[in-house]
Amino acid sequence: MGRVNTPSLTPVQRRELESGIRDGKSHCFRMRCQCILLKSEGRTSKDVGKIMGMCNISVDTWVKRYKAEGISGLSTKPGRGRKSIIEDRDKDAIFSAIKANRQRLQTAKAEWEQQSGKKVCSNTFKRFLKSLADDINE
Repeated sequence: MGRVNTPSLTPVQRRELESGIRDGKSHCFRMRCQCILLKSEGRTSKDVGKIMGMCNISVDTWVKRYKAEGISGLSTKPGRGRKSIIEDRDKDAIFSAIKANRQRLQTAKAEWEQQSGKKVCSNTFKRFLKSLADDINE
């Protein structure tokens, strides 16, 4: 049996984690707080992993991050997830394509795709145009 990496929590830290479980904005953050609390009770990473539905390596990683950064280390860092296909630098090119083809969205999309060399679906293109309109209206 391996060693148990048990974080020792002060009463303040325990209250922070308990409020993180109740009031945390994301499900991931709440799970990570609960993971740290379970580990502080002296449970093994495999046991906590079974309870939380994650692997024991993830449990150890979150404990290590909590020890290094505190409760702020349990939140998801910025820059995660899929990056946008259409970037802010494409704004002017899309604007000019829309001005040239005001009533034909598919033609404007095809023109922009040909200029930029990027392929996007119609919904992505419409979503970007809507965000542009929202920026203009604000």
